[in-house]
Amino acid sequence: MADKLPALSDQTDQSNQSDERKRSGNPPAIELRKLTRTYGSRTVLSEISLEIRRGELFGLLGPSGSGKTTLVKQIMGLDAPSGGTVTLLGERMPVRSALQRVGYMAQSDALYNELTGRENLEFFASLYGLSGARRKERIGSVMKLVDLTEHLNKPTAAYSGGMKRRLSLAVSLLHEPELLLLDEPTVGIDPVLRRSIWEELLALRARGITIVLTTHVMDEADRCDRIGLIRDGKLTAVDTPEGLKQTSGKATIEEAFIALGGGTAT
Repeated sequence: MADKLPALSDQTDQSNQSDERKRSGNPPAIELRKLTRTYGSRTVLSEISLEIRRGELFGLLGPSGSGKTTLVKQIMGLDAPSGGTVTLLGERMPVRSALQRVGYMAQSDALYNELTGRENLEFFASLYGLSGARRKERIGSVMKLVDLTEHLNKPTAAYSGGMKRRLSLAVSLLHEPELLLLDEPTVGIDPVLRRSIWEELLALRARGITIVLTTHVMDEADRCDRIGLIRDGKLTAVDTPEGLKQTSGKATIEEAFIALGGGTAT
């Protein structure tokens, strides 16, 4: 089936295109070259090569345990690769300066439960160098986006799971990053707010922000510019939603996902 998979069949052509972009001064937002991660005898990521363009909304789709979260951590430099390279916004990872240009939302909420929502945002804003009127404006803006303004002064420990996810998303947007890495950003969020968040993500993409997200929700994957399908640590297909449907001969992204080696989305 490998000869039928989109965007992965000609690594040489992809490399040539990458070199041309680098020479023109416009490198991809993310470039992975034969990225591999092993734990003992277990291979979690196997020689993944991928380019994500600047301004692109890119979705990572795969069953639980397929390697999506590990891949995101590799991109962020939170875990050292066993082989291969990661280049983020033109800089070879890991490098601290690149992280100031990235907004990251982990699958597990990195919040301080003993602090209020406002205090959490104040703390993370200070890490990003935001202060004064600018800090106040950004906190107000992101809390309005995730519909938590009236809960700003409540202890985070009293937040529901969905509220904590919304606060984590707010933190990732505080410093208006060039690149957003979102690991399951809408898990536990009600449909109305999910729609609002997606409207903001699409608006950010329209402003040139690069967004990479993992999701199990098929209609979310359908909104992405391109999707990467992962199974057993291998990238089985990369293409636009329509391209994946055409390649697989299927009518929906879920059917295409299964047909192209993605397995069952869980």
